Amino acid sequence: MPLSAHTLSSLPSNVKVPNYDRTAHAPGVVHLGLGAFHRAHQAMVFDHLLATGDTRWGIHGIGMTRPDLVNQLRAQDGLYAVRVADGTGVKWQVPGALWRMNVAATERDAVVQAMAAPATRWVTLTVTEKGYTPALGQLLLDGLRLRQQGGLPGITVASCDNLQGNGHKLQALVKATATAQDGELLRWMDAHCAFPCSMVDRIVPASTAEVLAAASQALGLRDDASLSTEGFWEWVIEDRFADPSDAALLHNAGVRVTGDVHSYEEAKLRMLNGSHTAMALMGAITGRPFIASCIGVPDIREFVYRLMGQEVAPHLSRSDWADYRDALIARFGNPYLKHSVHQIATDSSQKIPQRWPPSVLGQIAKGASFEHHALAAAVFVRYTLGVDEQGQAYTLNDPQAKSLMALGAAQRTEPEACVRALLAREDLWGSALPQHAAWIARVTHWHQQVLQHGVDAAVQQLLSTAA
Repeated sequence: MPLSAHTLSSLPSNVKVPNYDRTAHAPGVVHLGLGAFHRAHQAMVFDHLLATGDTRWGIHGIGMTRPDLVNQLRAQDGLYAVRVADGTGVKWQVPGALWRMNVAATERDAVVQAMAAPATRWVTLTVTEKGYTPALGQLLLDGLRLRQQGGLPGITVASCDNLQGNGHKLQALVKATATAQDGELLRWMDAHCAFPCSMVDRIVPASTAEVLAAASQALGLRDDASLSTEGFWEWVIEDRFADPSDAALLHNAGVRVTGDVHSYEEAKLRMLNGSHTAMALMGAITGRPFIASCIGVPDIREFVYRLMGQEVAPHLSRSDWADYRDALIARFGNPYLKHSVHQIATDSSQKIPQRWPPSVLGQIAKGASFEHHALAAAVFVRYTLGVDEQGQAYTLNDPQAKSLMALGAAQRTEPEACVRALLAREDLWGSALPQHAAWIARVTHWHQQVLQHGVDAAVQQLLSTAA
């Protein structure tokens, strides 16, 4: 029997379930990007707010392209179980904040109407870095236009993706979509809508057969949409809301509301996401399937520790970076999080520009070592071969896969030319690094070591020679 509104009352008493009416009110949040991360992060914050009796935080969830996921959730009345597991133990919870669902690719008008619904107060987004397209700008602009034409209040539009200054980028994207006829709409938007920057942090792997089986055992029901996550979560959001009273509500729910999102987002992008990408690429090449299996190797753990402490931290404004680093090391090793290295390596060409170059440039400006990032870049070049060290092929799931693999194919015969070609790409490294001879030389050196001796031997060599 599947999990649904009808079977919710049959769950064991140790499973936390929604204690509020999920049918009496219209959703107040439209969320674009109905993936695992949102459902185990913001949806659980909104579930907490609903549990306090504030009925304005139900979610109208929008899958951007995946009808299969939306159909799965519809069949379960928007319910799904989340396993929260770490060193302190295992808990199961069924958040109830997801009330309605649509697919943007096939039900666009329903999405626009949802953004323009009188009850809607917020639009949140987790569409990934590659999702910030003119089509997204047009979708949001159409929804806001309908609100303005209907004489409705402005709303908070909050990006929750891994982009620095994501609120500013999202607002600029919407404005760039506008035409000369949209002057009045843009003035209304500036006066009544808010685009706060935010940073979100929680490790949420794609679901697996093991998670589905564990959910079935814990619930006594079938749950095809169950997820597993860690106990840690963080949401830092700029104190900029269409309704200023939302700040206190979010703060009371555990969200950090601040005027300084930047120091948190840069730490997350460069420490968590930057080291995640490096480990994912190492794991893909060495045949280690999960982040926990990478960080479980002492040399890789030491590499990540030094990468964060020696090359990233000196350029951060987050004052508690050492505690954050140590917490990350522990989180990466969580045995319950089967976080696939190939999932994390997805879209690396879109992620690396945000995650590595700022630290490398900071080290160059100080005259300090950037060896750990040079090795990470060499591993990325090796990754474009599309085959691991055991000879097993893997797929590059990346918008630039075709061009990356075309360049990577030359590694066996012309490795130095391949490195130079990839390092010359300003879309990956910005404008300064492709001109920096020492950077190119060190990446070339480490690429040669990786090709000749393997990733593990190259990491060992770095650790033995680095201070």
